[in-house]
Amino acid sequence: MAHPEGGTQSYVAPFTLDERLAHIKTAYNELGNTIPWLCDSMENDLKHALGDRPNSEFVLDPKGKIVAMRDWSNPESLRADLAKWVGPSKTVTRPSDLNLKIDTSIRPAKSGVVQRPTIPSGMRPLKVQPQQSDQPYYVKLRIEAEPAVLRGKAGKVYLGFHLDPIFDVHWNNLAAPVTYEITRLEEGEISPAQGEGPKVKVESDVDPREFILDAKNLSAGTFQVQVNYFACNDEEGWCKPVRQRYIVTLETDRDGGNAKRSGSPRGPAQRANRPETNGSPRPGGRMQGLTTERLFRNDKNQDGKISSAEMPSSMARLFTRIDTNEDGSIDRSEAEQFVKRRSPNNR
Repeated sequence: MAHPEGGTQSYVAPFTLDERLAHIKTAYNELGNTIPWLCDSMENDLKHALGDRPNSEFVLDPKGKIVAMRDWSNPESLRADLAKWVGPSKTVTRPSDLNLKIDTSIRPAKSGVVQRPTIPSGMRPLKVQPQQSDQPYYVKLRIEAEPAVLRGKAGKVYLGFHLDPIFDVHWNNLAAPVTYEITRLEEGEISPAQGEGPKVKVESDVDPREFILDAKNLSAGTFQVQVNYFACNDEEGWCKPVRQRYIVTLETDRDGGNAKRSGSPRGPAQRANRPETNGSPRPGGRMQGLTTERLFRNDKNQDGKISSAEMPSSMARLFTRIDTNEDGSIDRSEAEQFVKRRSPNNR
């Protein structure tokens, strides 16, 4: 998903197609939808075929020909297109007219009781492969690394264990805390390689268990993460210990999305800063008048490249899109290609 950890349910990336379909059903009820949803394959074939944009828009005619496409969906432009092709609508439906039945069901336990760590900006999600387990993956691992780590240098690694809302489980804080162990490193080190989550005063909660680790001299390979936790489902009346393992590959997961965390802009304020649909900037947005020279004002040390640390927080989300060779910095060639892709004349 484009933004894991978003929504009132704090969705996380699913591991199986059944889980993805369950997420859709949960979101469908949460949002009060009355129209059908479609979902991609677990390999995200359609996403890749249509350009990997998180909110793109395609209009197909009855013969299957693409007659309009936008990097970012724009309702006003879409309405104008449809009026041109099939005629204007006699009525305009407002959100208030829909009478959506929003699902306001609460989570199975409290949230906001565990303090979340400060996570460095510009981190990249890594590829994660869950190993065979006799239990469902009630908890999902999300692991991210600073670009320097992927180049074998020193940097930070984020390790997050997130409860999957489709299972309606919570942490049992009367039992032992969550523990993790990192093993099978081919080269280098991640420290601490073992750890445990906080001892929480309330009996149960649904907050993620998160860790910021130090890494250095990692090679391009894999390692194993094992997690031990105690999960409960009050509705079904069970609590049980679970041990599960993941294999992590030191590669950027292009389908990993940009996690929604505390402090991230959301809603109308965020949309106001999104680039306009056909590649041209939305008036007043951060992309307005974007040029290579404007980008390179951020090259503070004048070394001819922009590092993730030099990128301003307001533009941090663009870093991985511009850094196409994934070397942890943006050179002029990459900047020029990005600006060219955003040009209103580039269709």
